Amino acid sequence: PQKTSFHRSQTLGYKNGFAFSRLPTVGIGGERLYVNQLSQAELDELSNVRPTLTYGQAKQAPPSGFIPAHVAFDKKILKFDAYFQEDVPLSAEEHYRIRQVCIYYYLEDDSMSVIEPVVQNSGLPQGKLIRRHRVPKNDHGDHYHWKDLNRGMNITMYGRTYRIVDCDPFTQVFLESQGIELNPPEEMVFDPYTELRRMPMRKYVTPSDFDQLKQFLTYDKQVLRFYAMWDDTDNMFGENRPYIIHYYLADDTVEVREIYKQNDGRDPFPILIKRQRLPKTFVEKKKTFPSCVLEISDQEVLEWYTAKDFAVGKSTTLLGRTFFIYDCDEFTRNFYRDKFGITDFQPVEIKKKPVEEVPQVIPPYNGFGFLEDSLQNCFSLLPKPPRKDIIKMLENHHKVLRYQVALESPNPEDRKRRFILSYFLSNDMISIYEPPVRNSGIIGGKYLGKTRVAKPGSTADNATYYEPSDLTIGSTIEVFGHRFVITDADEYVLNYMESNAESFPAATLQSLRDHFRPRQVVKETANSDIATLGTCKQELDELISQVQEELKLHKSLNNKNIREAFLQCDEDGSGILDKAKFLALCDSLGVPTKAFLVNKV
Repeated sequence: PQKTSFHRSQTLGYKNGFAFSRLPTVGIGGERLYVNQLSQAELDELSNVRPTLTYGQAKQAPPSGFIPAHVAFDKKILKFDAYFQEDVPLSAEEHYRIRQVCIYYYLEDDSMSVIEPVVQNSGLPQGKLIRRHRVPKNDHGDHYHWKDLNRGMNITMYGRTYRIVDCDPFTQVFLESQGIELNPPEEMVFDPYTELRRMPMRKYVTPSDFDQLKQFLTYDKQVLRFYAMWDDTDNMFGENRPYIIHYYLADDTVEVREIYKQNDGRDPFPILIKRQRLPKTFVEKKKTFPSCVLEISDQEVLEWYTAKDFAVGKSTTLLGRTFFIYDCDEFTRNFYRDKFGITDFQPVEIKKKPVEEVPQVIPPYNGFGFLEDSLQNCFSLLPKPPRKDIIKMLENHHKVLRYQVALESPNPEDRKRRFILSYFLSNDMISIYEPPVRNSGIIGGKYLGKTRVAKPGSTADNATYYEPSDLTIGSTIEVFGHRFVITDADEYVLNYMESNAESFPAATLQSLRDHFRPRQVVKETANSDIATLGTCKQELDELISQVQEELKLHKSLNNKNIREAFLQCDEDGSGILDKAKFLALCDSLGVPTKAFLVNKV
């Protein structure tokens, strides 16, 4: 209540011509403010600042280096070898199972993961058992730390107890550097059932008088080769096919290989019978013995195929197929000569049946598309378009011969119809167009699209098409069952044929000339009449000018009344009046009629 001054301190001002603001040091009424004042620490710092104007800013010592944990321990992992025991309740061969795992501890974020190495054909879901995360240690919210891990100890994670037996060298060096005393390593415990499976089963082999090892060492890499034929012509689509029979002396096995030839239409499947021992005679089967077996044992076979069962010129049945051996190689001949004393190795000549050439029958033309284009489907699976005469197309581009044709029909309505037939010289195609006629009851327009028209009687093997030489005046052409008679032609047709007279018959050219001769006479007469009309027109213009000058002398005449009077006299609207009416009308209207002008008119 005792305050009498309420003014505020000035905070805006100018210094050296520049506007600036400063913080207020006193409040309303001159009271001192402690908010915008420097603290004691700032005052101490300002007292210790050296003069920078003369000596410059004092250099401060660099801060101490700091490396975060995720950088210092990046990619540094502690690895422990451990195992855990798993009960197997429903098994008569094993009661428990030992599963080996690796425990990884990541120092950068104190996370852990448990991974079990994958064993093929184990039948167990192996791999990552515990994903990487911070594993809880107890129910109080604590997590496992690397200080809690050591060799020779048990660790429980999510209800499963792992026994740590050893660690890698890096883990050992790291823990010892941190002052942790490591326990001595333990031996890894293995699964007893797996070890039992790895032990070889005892086999009892009765010694035999035949020394197979001696046979293998004596005849290793020695193979008898026979050339044989399999006659399968009795079956549908069967044929004679050549094969090579290999007999391996080292273990008395037989292999049958196909002879593959290029472009024979067969897949390259080289082996017909894989290398195996082939049975020759079976033991008498019992009624209870199955008719289909996967593997044949020695107890079911009375005799196997040997080298004595193969000979040139004889047939051998292998697994139901009869092969005729017609030749062998030189090594096989020497082996049979030295071993069995056989010297007859005359090869049998195999006569191949001549291939019957099947004549290619071209089906009849069905009318769809062009004949040459449809014919390509009979020659190849992927038809190619027929070749075109490019030079002919370029020379005769936009050259069209046009004819007027009439339809031959028993109907009188169709006889009056007229068509325009266009023959395209570039590709020998024909199109027919019917000009529309009003009130005829027939819709005109395109009658036939561009296509090649074959002559009557032509076949698919020998197709003949209409040519310009066949189109004469008065001739009849048949277009897909319709007969047309040529009645007229364009003058361009005559001009084109006269310019290329060597390419057309004389009869065709003469028919066109005879057809166009009356027109030429009329044309010449018309030209002469036009010349005469030109002279008369000049005289008529002079007469009109004389009549107009005569009428100008009589200015009192009303042209409008004269015109109306003439139109009234012309009752039928023909524009013609006889001379008597004309003279009487002129006298009534006061139009002067001089005798010499009327005679001229």
